[in-house]
Amino acid sequence: MRVVVVGATGNVGTSLLDALAADTGIDSVVGIARRRPELDVPKTEWVEADVARDDLVPAFTGADAVVHLAWTIQPSHDSALLWRVNVLGSQRVFEAAARAKVPALVYASSVGAYSPGPKDRFVDETWPTNGIETSFYARHKAEVERRLDTFERDHPEMRIVRLRPGLIFKREAASGVRRLFIGPLLPSPLVRRSLIPIVPDLPRLRFQAVHSYDVGEAYRLAVVGDVRGAFNVAADPPFDPDRLARLLGARKVRVPVGVARALAAVTWRLHVQPSPPGWLDLGLAVPLLDTRRARTELGWEPKHTAEEALLELLDGLREGAGIETPPLSPRTGGPARLRELATRVGEKT
Repeated sequence: MRVVVVGATGNVGTSLLDALAADTGIDSVVGIARRRPELDVPKTEWVEADVARDDLVPAFTGADAVVHLAWTIQPSHDSALLWRVNVLGSQRVFEAAARAKVPALVYASSVGAYSPGPKDRFVDETWPTNGIETSFYARHKAEVERRLDTFERDHPEMRIVRLRPGLIFKREAASGVRRLFIGPLLPSPLVRRSLIPIVPDLPRLRFQAVHSYDVGEAYRLAVVGDVRGAFNVAADPPFDPDRLARLLGARKVRVPVGVARALAAVTWRLHVQPSPPGWLDLGLAVPLLDTRRARTELGWEPKHTAEEALLELLDGLREGAGIETPPLSPRTGGPARLRELATRVGEKT
C-alpha cells in the first residue's frame, strides 16, 4: 500500500509517519512538505510542494490513500495568505486526489469545525460544523468541511474520512507550539509545574486533549480500514480549571472573559504574542467530543491520557524539545527568538 501524507512534517504528520512505518501493510510513503526536512523516516520519500500553488497530481498518482494534514496558523496577521493555504489549498488537494484517481482521502478536520456547544455533555459527529465566527481557524475548518461535503457528493467512488481531534500535544512538538501560539517572550526554564502559580478560572473553560502519537494511530486506522465519514478523537479526562489547578499544583483565579479577551487582543495587535483572541473564543465555545464512534468503528484506543499529553508538552517547552523538521525544529530557540521579535511576532509562517 502506498500512502501520501500532505503536511507530513508537523505535529501530527511526524506521528503519522511513525505509525505508517511500523505497519507491515504499508509499502511506501510520500511525505509532502513545503520545505524539505532533514528527518529520515523508514519507508518515506520526501517531495517538496506547496498546496497553494504546485501541481500535486504527479505526487498523488499511484497512491492508495492521501492524508491531508497541511494547514497554517501563522502568519496570523495575514488573513489572505491563511485563506489561500487553508481553504483554497485544501480544495486543490481534494481535486488533485480526484484527478489522480486516488481511492481514499483522509482529511484533518478539528473540534474547531464545530458550532458552539455544551460543556456539560458530549456531542457526536452529527453536531453542526459551522465553526466559531470570531476564530479564523474555526471559520476555515468549517468552510473546508462544506467544500468536502460537496466534493464527497461529486465523487462517490472515493472513500472519504475526516477526523476531528481535540488539542494535540507531544513533547517533540513543543518548539513548534511555542512559536505558533506563545511567541518568543516566554522563558523556557519557567515552564515547570512548580513555577505556574495560577490557572485562570474562566466560565466555560472546558476542553479536551489527545497525544499526537494516538492521533497518528487514528489516521493510520483511517487509511487502512474500510471506514467512511467523520470521527471525533480525544482522550480522557477533559480539562477544566479545577483539574488544571490540581494537575499543576496551582491556584485558581477568577478572570472575567472580557478582560482575558481584551488582553489577548491587545498583545496580539502589538505583536507581543502570536495568537489572536479568536483562539480564546474557540476554546470557550466548542463542545466536548463523544469518541464512541472512533473506538467502536475505527477500533481506536488512546494509549495516553490527556493529562499525560499535556505534561509531556510542558516538559518539552521547558527543554526546548523538537524534531528536525522546519515546523518543529528545536533551533527556533536562542538567537532565533531575537529574529522572531525583529520580524514582528505573528508575521511569519
